[in-house]
Amino acid sequence: MLRKTAASVIALTLPAAALATPEGWSPLLEPAELSAILEVQDDVRVIHVTGAADQLIPGATFSPYADWRGPSDNPGALRDPSDFAATAGALGIDADTPVVVVHGGANASDMGAAARVYWTLQSLGVQDLALLNGGFAAWDAAGLPTTDTPAEITPVEFAAEWSDDWRVSTDEVIAMIDTGEARIIDSRPRGFFDGVQWSIARPGTIRGAENVTFAEFMNDARMIDADAARAVAADAGLTDAPLTVSFCNTGHWAAINWFALSELAGIDNTRLYPESMAEFGASGGLLDNEPSRIAYLWHSARNWVSGLF
Repeated sequence: MLRKTAASVIALTLPAAALATPEGWSPLLEPAELSAILEVQDDVRVIHVTGAADQLIPGATFSPYADWRGPSDNPGALRDPSDFAATAGALGIDADTPVVVVHGGANASDMGAAARVYWTLQSLGVQDLALLNGGFAAWDAAGLPTTDTPAEITPVEFAAEWSDDWRVSTDEVIAMIDTGEARIIDSRPRGFFDGVQWSIARPGTIRGAENVTFAEFMNDARMIDADAARAVAADAGLTDAPLTVSFCNTGHWAAINWFALSELAGIDNTRLYPESMAEFGASGGLLDNEPSRIAYLWHSARNWVSGLF
């Protein structure tokens, strides 16, 4: 009878997904780290979600960010999870596929797109996920190889099981305003929070929200590291919050805050409000910093004039 070694016993008791995690993997990978992983792992799926479709990491494919968004009047709204699962499956992704999400690297908003796709894939049940810090621009600047040809992908059937562990709905946010059970964080620039800027949403911010802008977690198109993210969270008093909810206009910038707090800083029970102000404002939800009618007209005129220049 063969004796089992300690390593084999551990291998038998660990979940299969844990065994599949590539060596050197982390939620935020630097270009050199990703390059080293790709040299020894042929099962990692790299998907670009912004940037040019013909400027790719070798072995990667392009999946436009629009494929991961909702309708134009409410871009943060979730489509049916089966739609997202079909999109992932067409990219050869299922729950056990290690996936790296890459953005173009033009600015912080690019990172928001990648973080939102990361959040969606995690909610679908994908176990091993990472973002490329600095995106394709950082990869290219590091002198690593590029290609203009997407990889040929064999589609798979992804029987995804959507989880709301990282999400809150509009109804839940409305209830949280009354109970005060959550720290509700507005990730938008200060002008949006103060109600002097707006886009798709009513001006103002969710009643009781605090402002921790996505820019605090970014250096241009690069995200700060885990220690720095924890320091930002500590300064904002979020490290001991029982529940932290991140929102913006359409759940895009807010995905940066969610990723930094949840995946880097390791703050438990951090959630994204994906529909954010676009839906909350339309629902008639209570706002702080909502301007009066006169102030609204004044800011509208001023913003219009500013847009001319």
